[in-house]
Amino acid sequence: MLSRVADSIYWLNRYIERAENIARFVDVNLHLQLDLPRNIDQQWEPLVMTTGDLPLFRAHYGEANQENVIRFLSFDAHYSNSILSCLQMARENARSVREIISSEMWEEVNQFYFFVKQAADNPPGNVPGFFAQVKLASHRFAGVMDATMSHNEGWHFGQMGRFQERADKTARILDVKYYYLLPSVKWVGTPLDQLEWIALLKSASAYEMYRKDQRRIIPSQVAEFLILHPEFPRSIYFCLGRFQRSLHAITGTPQGLWRNGAERALGKLYSEFSYLTVEEIIDRGLHEFLDQLQSRINGVGVKMAQTFFVNDPPVLSPGQSQSQVQFRE
Repeated sequence: MLSRVADSIYWLNRYIERAENIARFVDVNLHLQLDLPRNIDQQWEPLVMTTGDLPLFRAHYGEANQENVIRFLSFDAHYSNSILSCLQMARENARSVREIISSEMWEEVNQFYFFVKQAADNPPGNVPGFFAQVKLASHRFAGVMDATMSHNEGWHFGQMGRFQERADKTARILDVKYYYLLPSVKWVGTPLDQLEWIALLKSASAYEMYRKDQRRIIPSQVAEFLILHPEFPRSIYFCLGRFQRSLHAITGTPQGLWRNGAERALGKLYSEFSYLTVEEIIDRGLHEFLDQLQSRINGVGVKMAQTFFVNDPPVLSPGQSQSQVQFRE
């Protein structure tokens, strides 16, 4: 497969997944809005902080209120990681490989993009409903791709893009709750704390599955479910496993061995997860663990680019994550 084609299918899926996860990101606060006591101010700045783009937001919007943050993360055409920008880039990647993907995939991307563009031009009255539709559109694209595209190298590159992006964003969603959202340490263990953990689970579509697995909302068990559960499709461990499976399907390297930097970096990360416990994560510090994990997932992305897409990827500044750069041939 041509490097250009692999690159486009990989990023097509990353951008679709990113758009969905930004919707989930904002959904954390929108769910909380329904349950927070009136004397507790809802915090929106943390959502921008975790993207690493707070200076850009402040320069263009100033105050981090609900309207500004939703506009920035959803509809800002000048912000490369907004839902609108992600869908625009996904559509351009799909256009460049129309002869490879199915016509149904192209139609889904087009419909998804124009739905978001229309919402950007005419802001929706039902904001939670808009984000629900974004998530459903992403699910439809994934289902159409699985049902209409041959599960060959191209499909596996798409899977790698999707699960790499999902692992990173699950870590970020969890980090938002643990490190930023509580107004004060004194709220830990209170009903407000419980509400936030429930909102977090709902934003990851994990609430029902978690309650089937655990009866009580216990922070350490929620973290364990979203990080280490081997069967839940949005857990980080599950995503890394699917990522690794597709990588080895493309290279033909047996599991447990490596022949390139991407296989080595991902194999090391996945093998550590196989023996990791939530107690070790908490002892290390959940925020510190998640922060390091995001860097390592980005590092795998750099190795992917070096192995499959380009010879010399751009050098990233300390504040710039690989998840915000599309490498090109």
